[in-house]
Amino acid sequence: MRIACVGGGPAGLYFAISMKLRNPEHELVVFERNRAGDTFGWGVVFSDQTMENLEANDPVSAKAMRDELAHWDDIDVHVDDGERRAKVTSSGHGFIGIGRKRLLQILQARAVELGVELRFEVDVEPDDALLGAYDLVIAADGVNSKLRERYAEHFDCDVEVRRNRFMWLGVRQRFDAFTFIFVKTEHGWVWAHAYPFDRETATFIVECAPETFARFGFDEMSQDETCRACERIFERYLGGHSLMTNAAHLRGSAWLNFRRILCGAWRYRNCILLGDAAHTAHFSIGSGTKLAFEDAIKLSQVLNDGDLPAEAALEQYRETRQLEVLKLQSAARNSTDWFEDLERYLRFEPPQFAYALLTRSQRVSHENLRLRDPRWLADVERWFAERATGVAPPRPTPPMFTPFRLRDLELKNRIVVSPMAMYSARDGQPGDFHMVHYGARALGGAGLVYTEMTCVSPEGRITPGCPGLWNDAQAAAWGRIVDFVHTHTDARLCVQLGHSGAKGSTRVAWEGIDLPLGVGDWPLLAPSDVPWSDDNARPRPMTRADMDAVREQFVQATRRADRAGFDMLELHCAHGYLLSAFISPTQNHRRDAYGGSLESRLRYPLEVFRAMRAAWPERKPMSVRISAHDWVGEAGVTPAEAVEISRAFVEAGVDIIDVSSGQVTKAERPVYGRMFQTPFADKIRNELGVATMAVGNIYEIDHVNSILVAGRADLCALARPHQMDPNWTLRAAAQQAFAEPPVPSQYHSGYRQLAINLERAGQMTLLA
Repeated sequence: MRIACVGGGPAGLYFAISMKLRNPEHELVVFERNRAGDTFGWGVVFSDQTMENLEANDPVSAKAMRDELAHWDDIDVHVDDGERRAKVTSSGHGFIGIGRKRLLQILQARAVELGVELRFEVDVEPDDALLGAYDLVIAADGVNSKLRERYAEHFDCDVEVRRNRFMWLGVRQRFDAFTFIFVKTEHGWVWAHAYPFDRETATFIVECAPETFARFGFDEMSQDETCRACERIFERYLGGHSLMTNAAHLRGSAWLNFRRILCGAWRYRNCILLGDAAHTAHFSIGSGTKLAFEDAIKLSQVLNDGDLPAEAALEQYRETRQLEVLKLQSAARNSTDWFEDLERYLRFEPPQFAYALLTRSQRVSHENLRLRDPRWLADVERWFAERATGVAPPRPTPPMFTPFRLRDLELKNRIVVSPMAMYSARDGQPGDFHMVHYGARALGGAGLVYTEMTCVSPEGRITPGCPGLWNDAQAAAWGRIVDFVHTHTDARLCVQLGHSGAKGSTRVAWEGIDLPLGVGDWPLLAPSDVPWSDDNARPRPMTRADMDAVREQFVQATRRADRAGFDMLELHCAHGYLLSAFISPTQNHRRDAYGGSLESRLRYPLEVFRAMRAAWPERKPMSVRISAHDWVGEAGVTPAEAVEISRAFVEAGVDIIDVSSGQVTKAERPVYGRMFQTPFADKIRNELGVATMAVGNIYEIDHVNSILVAGRADLCALARPHQMDPNWTLRAAAQQAFAEPPVPSQYHSGYRQLAINLERAGQMTLLA
């Protein structure tokens, strides 16, 4: 084939090399608009795994890179607020780096050696004539790709511009670790990402929030003035060396906003996107060059696979690489969000701040850190346990097994059995199934066990199988379960009270979720006459009299919950049920004092909560479950509004926010993934300073410990894992060799056998 590569960076050069290696008969020309020696970056970073891929693809260029690589294992985290300076070092991270200029020299030399034609100082016109002159045109011209922009409508390109400002600088100083430096200035926090790439030079990326950028007046400074200003900020960390810019080709400021590029199509006619032209990953996870190399390898493989037609080969390239790209972009988004929300974490103590930084992308987990630096992680675990108990433990304690206190309630550990609808009550009364169901999960070691949504009236049920607390017989039945749990376990019980609203009068789950009963339907109440779906009945908008009556039902259920002996009470204001429907503009279309603004939409749920708080003992805690995101953009509740919703409940006396999302409207478009709701718990906890509970696709020990130590939530609620394994917590204790497991006396022999079996199978986490 006759192929043109537009762009002479790592992507275009390495693709040309890879094609020539697979078939020397290919004719390849690389067009680069700059001179051969020009480069406008500093160093590039990638992993040992990337180097292994390069060695397998082309041992010659890989060896040349190996000889030039800078290696380091440590990450140093400096936090300097003017009064306190802290440094945290962790090891075992295994970074490698090389100067961008030296990398290009190696790739250029290898390309010429293989017969690739390099044409410098040629600014190719991205037009149909170019596409007609070659069999393939590879758009490897970077984030600002002219080829991609020329045919933008065909590439389905989505560009997201992130808020923080950053600038690539260099310094003639060797840092012995990947170094993060956070400095508080008179204008706000400014921080640097610094890493070595040769014996005497390091990349030094300066970043700040846009507000800090404006207050400093960076937009009015020349590049030289910016370097001098940043030298003053980071003076004590630069060893007297000057900061340098190599972006003189840019007029004025060289500050940037990161642009996240994602293309739905990577090919138009015979033009194929490669590297940053097709996708970008934020510099804070250092994967741009890695993605470019791996794109080049995969594209060259499929183009030289004689068993695949050209159309199928190119589609395989996109499908295979896009999956990897999406994974990295997801991690990059997490990392970008962390830096954009940085100030919420700067109040953390140094061990937790460093831990949160290291785990920000969710690619690095608690146990991954143990593999990297077991001694450092053991110290972090001791710190976390001492912070929870006030006493330094003799050995590291798994974070999930530290206690947590809410008012007079002390939980033995941070594991919560989340509410799970069982649809097995008769006339609202729990029976033997509930005794066994809740008793088994309490015996299984969880610190806190929730009831399913327990309804405050017969008309407030979701289905005929939902339990209630609208009469004394139900309270007595619940009391029997509470007594069993208190007598035989250390677990505590929380009752979740709610009213179904427009989502009521439906069949039990296994007969069809959300489907109307058909026979025996009851009338529905809601803030507005908005049916849950086209299949469900239209509810009657609540009058003030209805609101008074329902509020009193919540109060009476609260009093019965106390008499039944529950340790904690939660008000259900999530998932589109009655009080959630008041909060969400997707369901609340009222034009009176209870609709419109968020303040007005919150008025009735807060009224109910305050009445319940007055009826509930002062010593006992209360929580509220909210949907922190309606997943319909600005048309519904957003994470920013969730903070204000939580603030209102905190002012009303709530002790912890149970942070869920969605299920409020059928129009929702949620984005699922592991721990997908935890960022909402993180946001609320660390912007308001209130305790939160994380829930949603949390299913591994690693998830729980990472969430807790990173300060993203205070408790972790697991539903389906507990549904299938009531002993999930005991199993977690055995896997982590926890010295004081929450095991009932009757189960000690079984627990010991479990621990032995796990050790034999090599499934134990070895605590230092």
